[in-house]
Amino acid sequence: MKSKNIVNFSRAITTLAWKNNPMTMPLTCLQLDTYIQPNNRDIVYSYNKEIDYQVKFGSLSYAHQLFDEMRVRDVVTWNTMISGYNRRGFFREALLLYKQMVFEGFCESSSTFSSVLSMCCNAGWYRQGLEVYSRAIVLGFSCNVYVCSAVIDLYMRMGFFDVGLRLFSGLHERSLGVWNLVLRGCCDLGRSRELFGVFSSMKKEGVMGNALTFCYMIRGCGNEEFVEEGKQLHCYVVKNGWCEVNVFVANALVDFYSACECLNDAEKAFEVILLEDVISWNSMVAAYANNGFSFEAFELFNLMQFWGKKPSVRSFVGLLTLCREENNLILGNQIHCFVIKTGCDVGSAYVQSALIDMYGKCGEIESSVSIFQGDPEISLESCNSMMTSLLQYDIVEDVVDLFAMMLAKGIRYDEVSVATTLKALSISSSASLIGCTMLHCCVIKSGFVSDSAVSCSLIDAYSRSGHVKSSHQIFEELPSVNVVSFTSIINAYARNGMGMQGLDMLKEMTEKGVKPDKVTFLCVLNGCNHSGLVEEGKMVFNLMKTVHEIHPDRKHYSCMVDLFGRAGLLEDAEELLKQAPRKDDSVLWSSLLRSCRIHRNEDVGRRVTYKLMDLEPEDPEIWLQASNFYAEIGEFETSSHIREVAVARKMRMDIGNSLIETRSHL
Repeated sequence: MKSKNIVNFSRAITTLAWKNNPMTMPLTCLQLDTYIQPNNRDIVYSYNKEIDYQVKFGSLSYAHQLFDEMRVRDVVTWNTMISGYNRRGFFREALLLYKQMVFEGFCESSSTFSSVLSMCCNAGWYRQGLEVYSRAIVLGFSCNVYVCSAVIDLYMRMGFFDVGLRLFSGLHERSLGVWNLVLRGCCDLGRSRELFGVFSSMKKEGVMGNALTFCYMIRGCGNEEFVEEGKQLHCYVVKNGWCEVNVFVANALVDFYSACECLNDAEKAFEVILLEDVISWNSMVAAYANNGFSFEAFELFNLMQFWGKKPSVRSFVGLLTLCREENNLILGNQIHCFVIKTGCDVGSAYVQSALIDMYGKCGEIESSVSIFQGDPEISLESCNSMMTSLLQYDIVEDVVDLFAMMLAKGIRYDEVSVATTLKALSISSSASLIGCTMLHCCVIKSGFVSDSAVSCSLIDAYSRSGHVKSSHQIFEELPSVNVVSFTSIINAYARNGMGMQGLDMLKEMTEKGVKPDKVTFLCVLNGCNHSGLVEEGKMVFNLMKTVHEIHPDRKHYSCMVDLFGRAGLLEDAEELLKQAPRKDDSVLWSSLLRSCRIHRNEDVGRRVTYKLMDLEPEDPEIWLQASNFYAEIGEFETSSHIREVAVARKMRMDIGNSLIETRSHL
């Protein structure tokens, strides 16, 4: 009889728990603790109810204490504890409980697998998630709708969209929650076209979407191609009255218009929200910051604090990015102080990454290193930001060392990590074929071969180590080619003096309908320059202007002057400079003067010297070049006179210094 009373009392406790009334919580705990005497602690059902109650109110320590006291447990007990830790973000504890459950011989249920797979998704432990899914298949849960839903979410978060979609298509029973999972996957992976395809199938099957459905649909329209569809969805949610009362839909609209750079529409979407929450304010601050409206961003940031709204990670990341783009170190320091004050600097990889980026761009690389080293849990985002900042200052050896540290500590790397490391390796003085090959193996193992940035970095790294054959092989294996990949392989040939192969690539590029840009032509001209292909260089230069209608800039003219200068065609170089848009560019004329000194061309050299001294009358380097030129052609009196005038004008050349490192000292 007492056992029945305990069950009834437990049901009453559960009812109170679901009502989530904080005022009744202490009394309820006391009543249940008093009612269930030690000799009744073996009643599993009652224990499960009390544990469920404690978990729902967040008292995990007390729930675990009850869990440890139980002499007999069932699968519900384990599921309650695992899901409780998962919901509160204690993923490691949830995983340890699951392993203990399996070790003690308990057979998992569909709820167990659903909770554990959800935990693996939330924690980013994708490998463990796949292992759990394998066990679910062995135990016959592969067709369970709850398990499949969690696995679809797992594959979507891993980026395996096609695998997740195939699994979704094989489901016989598809609830609205599963449809929303797939829509979120499309949105997160930028698969806007597939997003509308899934939404169309959803409507054909008669499944009515909810506010969350349209949140994902609106967020998925954040690019130029789907702006009109996004506006149509806006009309639909306005018609259903969701904008004013559903803050999630309204925030999605703010994000959508921000991504499309329609700030006026974003402001209107923000203004109609009746119940503005902290997410709404942070979304609008981020919208201003991401679109470069610094005054409006900081004004709204101050206003939200006035109204008692706490800034979130999103606001801080947007404002720090704004400080980075505007190179505003003072304002960045102030935001950093505010971040520390609110505690967002601890545990937020995105804020740490934004701080490292901001200080790196503003010239405070020491501060970037200090923040990175002070991070208790090094994340992928902070590693990528640190490597990018180090590369910006050509500290390439540390970039390679940092990537090696990521491998040693088991930190998952991505395309950005690999591309940055390859870039550092390619410009490093110690670049080697072995290093390129090792990184190439990492690329193949991780499946990044099809990524354009990674492949182009590999092409560049191999070419700098002198292994052009490997660069060409990577280019040939690319699933699709674009102007960047063509430019990379042309530059690889140019760097190694293979100008004709670069010209062949330019021809292949135009035949495939890929339009070359300024950088492409510069690489081709460099190849002609290094190979001495004068006529071919002239042809490419004219082709660039006439056929492709690309106006040459300073770098193109400099390359042509160098090409003519090496071939001794100094009159042609002089005529080219006279036709240049910037006829008074002293750097280009100085390059021509150096060629005149090499070829001892007095006529052109005299004219170029007069031109330079007229352009830069106060530049001591120009006067020194002129003096050396006249000395080399035997006019020592003129050379001496130029030096005397320079001394009289108090011109002074900065003396260069050379440093070598010996036993860790300069």
